[in-house]
Amino acid sequence: MHYSPGQHRYEEMEYRRCGQSGLLLPALSLGLWHNFGDIDSQANARAILRLAFDKGITHFDLANNYGPPPGSAESNFGKIFKEDFLPFRDELIISTKAGWKMWEGPYGDYGSKKYLMASLDQSLKRMGLDYVDIFYHHRPDSNTPLEETMATLHLMVQQGKALYVGISSYPPAEAEKAFQLLQQMGTHCLIHQPRYSLLDRWVEDGLLDILARNGVGAIAFSPLAQGVLTNKYLNGIPADSRAASHRGNGAIEENVITPQLIQKLNALNAIAGKRNQSLAQMALAWVLKDKRITSVLIGVSKAAQLTDSLMALNNYAFSQEELQNIDSILSA
Repeated sequence: MHYSPGQHRYEEMEYRRCGQSGLLLPALSLGLWHNFGDIDSQANARAILRLAFDKGITHFDLANNYGPPPGSAESNFGKIFKEDFLPFRDELIISTKAGWKMWEGPYGDYGSKKYLMASLDQSLKRMGLDYVDIFYHHRPDSNTPLEETMATLHLMVQQGKALYVGISSYPPAEAEKAFQLLQQMGTHCLIHQPRYSLLDRWVEDGLLDILARNGVGAIAFSPLAQGVLTNKYLNGIPADSRAASHRGNGAIEENVITPQLIQKLNALNAIAGKRNQSLAQMALAWVLKDKRITSVLIGVSKAAQLTDSLMALNNYAFSQEELQNIDSILSA
């Protein structure tokens, strides 16, 4: 069936400027970490991608190792892109990454020029693209000189294989050094992708300030802590949940969902209810409240979850009392 996107898609989404650049990103972006691999329903994947674009989500975020198996999320996205989204390529921001193990041997992991250049070429082939809009180094690599990794990102821009470059999961000091190295070469680091949620707030210890000072955008991943910050686990671990799936590829396991955590989730859910939000909506809104956050990456397993998440944009203002109550629950 021929796909025609929603005519009012750009009226339904908020767009935020990414650091000191000309690029705008949707407040919510779609991550393809899970639910787009070969083990997943491709009809469901297509439905999620279509709905996202219909609602003004212009940014699709991937990585070389997403699946499972690794590479399959990019391959499956490439098939759907060719069939549905090719006419809209210039309306989309497509990103990918490399930095985790992708193939056997000494050249399939970390941050060497050998690995990153080969990985980007493979990703472009899998997705059927001439270029990506953003390429990230996926994680820090203490064994490769930072100068080599950043010079490789700069080369990707020079070759036209990536319009912009970014980094992911870098701690504050190393991130700032990376920004400076890129700037010296003539390439601005567009964006940093850190993990950030109500349950994981490490970016508040200096990183967000460094990003703002260097004109670098921020896109948070795992804002729902892989589904923990939803109503899914309020009464324990459902059989169909990610924690019970044992799918690997970095997915959470049952041991994360403790009785103490469930108690905190129910207390947070009570605050969300008073805001006329679901727990997931409040958790997304809580990350979006900080103007240093350009976008929040959401991962969904069904279209209905995406529709629910979009409602977070209706209210991401918090009173001081609400913020204090949230902090009190989480610090208990």
